[in-house]
Amino acid sequence: MTHERPAGAADIRRWRQYLADEQAEAAVYRDLAARRTGEEKEILLALAEAEGRHEAHWRALLGDQAGTPRRGAMRTRFLGFLARRFGSVFVLALAQRAESRSPYDDDDDATSTMAADECIHEEVVRGLAARGRQRLAGTFRAAVFGINDGLVSNLALVLGIGATGVPTATILFTGIAGLLAGALSMGAGEYVSVRSQRELLEASTPNPATRTVLSHLDLAANELTLVYRAQGMSPERAEVHAREVLRTVAIATGPVKVAPRGGLSPAVDEHEAIGTGLGAATSSFCFFASGAILPVLPYLFGLSGPAAIIVAAVLVGLALLATGAVVGLLSGGPPLRRALRQLLIGFGAAGVTYLLGLLFGTSLA
Repeated sequence: MTHERPAGAADIRRWRQYLADEQAEAAVYRDLAARRTGEEKEILLALAEAEGRHEAHWRALLGDQAGTPRRGAMRTRFLGFLARRFGSVFVLALAQRAESRSPYDDDDDATSTMAADECIHEEVVRGLAARGRQRLAGTFRAAVFGINDGLVSNLALVLGIGATGVPTATILFTGIAGLLAGALSMGAGEYVSVRSQRELLEASTPNPATRTVLSHLDLAANELTLVYRAQGMSPERAEVHAREVLRTVAIATGPVKVAPRGGLSPAVDEHEAIGTGLGAATSSFCFFASGAILPVLPYLFGLSGPAAIIVAAVLVGLALLATGAVVGLLSGGPPLRRALRQLLIGFGAAGVTYLLGLLFGTSLA
């Protein structure tokens, strides 16, 4: 788009800021690309190149009024700092949010191509972030669930028991018992869950010995089609694929897999994705315990009464805000809103237990 009206001081300032932001965003993508290889590296470098084209647009509008280089927006510079040091899915999630806030849709000085680029960039970064989210989905779910469960359940237990008016030592030992009981329960449950899932997957894994008999099958009967039909293929596609496999077997020098190409994922990959039972149990135990210890800390350090309750609530509240913000960052949603949601849910559950403790304490007095 050609700028037809005379450029005012406000236009120059805005263009200079756009120029600085494009330079900073391109640097973020280059920094992220430096920590990756293969296809992801190529995609990130292509994004940096696109930001360079946007930079050239603003340079052309500014001409000799570009002035000294300005600094990009604070959030973009913060992204660059994270990208240089971590290059993690958190940075991609933040970059996804940054791309969604492009001002070019409402700016007549930006071309429609630039506005479309920014919209597409959001989807590209979303796709890259989704890869990272998928890689850590299981661990992340266990971490958030374990820590949050430990925080809320033990805070509710400590506040509920404390509200009845029992001695401080009783509250302390109750909190420790709740920590150990919950962590052990979480660990045992996760172990059984993962082991059961692995056993179900193993039951669905083709028998390796089947591969050795393929060359002896009756080509006319072609019973291999039944294997692929049982795995979900249509009769026509199963027959075509079975004939391809048998033809390959006739000329191959090595074994051929029974699992259909483009069909169900190999069970071994699914086994690797869900991890081991012992690893999952250990992680769940540690995650729960790390959350459940916070409500107990004030009592461990000798506090009692309202002071201990307030300190425990503050510690748990900060932890809930932190876990909620992390969920928001990784999901591409507003971190503050997710943090407040986590806080309200946790304090709501603990508050109900505290009120019940006051009720029972009064009735028993």
